[in-house]
Amino acid sequence: MKLVTAIIKPFKVEEVRASLDKIGISGMTMTEVKGFGRQKGHTELYRGAEYTIDFLPKIKIEIAVLDTMVEQVKNAIIEAAGSGKIGDGKIFISPIEEIIRIRTGEKDEEAL
Repeated sequence: MKLVTAIIKPFKVEEVRASLDKIGISGMTMTEVKGFGRQKGHTELYRGAEYTIDFLPKIKIEIAVLDTMVEQVKNAIIEAAGSGKIGDGKIFISPIEEIIRIRTGEKDEEAL
């Protein structure tokens, strides 16, 4: 099992969610986060003063999937979130040692 973590632009959330739904992914965790990479933020003008916004708003999506679904999930996110421009985001794939459903005590694949 793997944990797929994607950091994407906020306005791409619905497209990514719809794309994942098409391949049968029904559960995910979404968090509003802030960060920067190569974009390094941007400057804005407020009441005549210029200031730098270092951390840009992003959305972090986490999805636990079977090893057999990783490629499909990765491709669905890339297709839905990609624009070919800087700041599209990143995908991280990590191994999961164990999953336990708290309500039933089910483990691993049954808990997904």
